[in-house]
Amino acid sequence: MTVHFIGAGPGAPDLLTLRAQRLIAACPVCLYAGALVPPEIVAHAPPGARVVDTQGLQLDEIVAELQSADAAGSDVARLQSGDLSIFSACAEQMRRLDELAIPWDVTPGVPAFAAAAAALRHELTVPGVAQTVILTRYGRRASAMPTGEDLAGLAAHRATLVVHLGAQAIDEIVEAVLPHYGVDCSVAVVARASWPDELVLVGTLATIAAQVRQAGVRRTATILVGPALAAQNFRDSHLYSSERERPSDGT
Repeated sequence: MTVHFIGAGPGAPDLLTLRAQRLIAACPVCLYAGALVPPEIVAHAPPGARVVDTQGLQLDEIVAELQSADAAGSDVARLQSGDLSIFSACAEQMRRLDELAIPWDVTPGVPAFAAAAAALRHELTVPGVAQTVILTRYGRRASAMPTGEDLAGLAAHRATLVVHLGAQAIDEIVEAVLPHYGVDCSVAVVARASWPDELVLVGTLATIAAQVRQAGVRRTATILVGPALAAQNFRDSHLYSSERERPSDGT
């Protein structure tokens, strides 16, 4: 028996990986993260599978479901939105499974920030403009941010900054990053990236807060800040440059 932690992607059902689809279809138990995982993905579960929405469950209740599956010898597809490597709340579940000696593995998924970048049709790293992407969140309601990870300090790097879970605090976020990026810096807010009701707002640090309020965006949104979002006259990448030294075999 194995608990398969599966990144279900940002929302669009066809952004599910082939491995994820195969595992879901093979597991007699499926736990999924409520409104963040579309029904079309949960529908890959086999007929007669035990399908549990964990949206209203506490950690102990989720672990109890996993223990029951382990006792029955049933593999579990544990679906989380996006990718499991960031803000998935899987670490505490994995820790509990280790304590209970229940086997588990991880299947990655398409993360929300990648879907947001695709919606914007922008690369987040641009030669000579930005070669670093900082992924973070805003800690108003969730767990406190660790020492040294305050938003203003991260903004000081002037890299491409991606802020999750912060739409409700857009004014505070703008205030924190403004001294480092300037009022004319490009900003985008992508709500429900890849879903049918996806909403893309593009502006500057001077305008974005008003745009977010006017659109009524309050959750399930990704905020992206940085000069890479509006870069135009940048140099070509060295990767395909005619000046790059090529191996003698032509590869």
